[in-house]
Amino acid sequence: MAKNVLGMPVPNHPITVNGGASYSLNRGMAPFLLLACLAFLPISSWSQANDPASTSRVRQMKVQTPSAAPVDPTGSAPPANPITFVDAHVHLNDPAMQLDLMKRWGASGAVVFWGGRSNNESVAEAARAFPDRLIPFASISPERTAYRPAWIQFDETLLKQLDDLLATGLFKGIGEISAVHFPSAGFDEADFSPLSPMVTGIMELARKHRVPVMLHVESTRMAELSQLLERFPDVPAIWAHGGYTPLFLARRMLERHPNLYYELSARTWPHHPRSPDYTILRDGHQVWPEWLRLIEAMPHRFMVGTDASNRSVSADAMKFASVQNFLSQLSPAAREQVGSGTLLKLVGTREK
Repeated sequence: MAKNVLGMPVPNHPITVNGGASYSLNRGMAPFLLLACLAFLPISSWSQANDPASTSRVRQMKVQTPSAAPVDPTGSAPPANPITFVDAHVHLNDPAMQLDLMKRWGASGAVVFWGGRSNNESVAEAARAFPDRLIPFASISPERTAYRPAWIQFDETLLKQLDDLLATGLFKGIGEISAVHFPSAGFDEADFSPLSPMVTGIMELARKHRVPVMLHVESTRMAELSQLLERFPDVPAIWAHGGYTPLFLARRMLERHPNLYYELSARTWPHHPRSPDYTILRDGHQVWPEWLRLIEAMPHRFMVGTDASNRSVSADAMKFASVQNFLSQLSPAAREQVGSGTLLKLVGTREK
């Protein structure tokens, strides 16, 4: 039997914890352990309360509590009451599949442009058939094999084609224009300067027809993108996937360029096939608190998208589910703005 500091015997008292394991606590040691804890508690508490950096960290952890129910971001099944949103980024390859996904996953409308199995004409045809659901953009992106030589040689004929498409009044914007796009499956890398004649020509047409441009420009050309935005301050530029930039670059670009809008397609996926840091989710479900704070601070500069391509129902369902999951984590006011308000104002379906 153990003895206390006076040399008197002190019985050990067993304590049972989960799983049935039994441990002994020496009663003679308890007062000393208690005094030790009390001695350190005021010091640590005082230091945290008077440490400005610590106080700042605590404040930064306070994010808005979502009022919508959490959503499974994997796309196993649509929620019972999906959040209504307008999709800013769809490669329209199969209109029937796309419209069915929109109906099941709460998308009241979608910006659509061509994909691997479609073109400007097929997009226009679908938009005419469903004018209340589809918002067509015209694209001359260099990812299309037939267009790339014109980009390399700066063939102005391609710009004339775009001008003619916009002159119809059907197309509400230009894009997606993948000027700077890292390589991926079935897609050779594109690396055209945002200040190249083709990109500036596209911006001039956007100014002429008063439509927004969706640009895919990744982080390797940030300085040139900034110069382009400064050169065309009156042209709204929707930044596809936000250039996959980290948080501090997203904030810097938005603060410097009032005409830049950050589009979140593929950033809300639980996993991105090209790079794990492309998603703004910290665990495949929860948005990083720092990203939530930025979006809540300037919701009029953000919009959501799926990057659906109509190749696979299950793959696209995951993309729609990820948007639902993301929107459920925003405050109601930010949810409405990011989910539809920002985009609808740019494409002219809401009063400016």
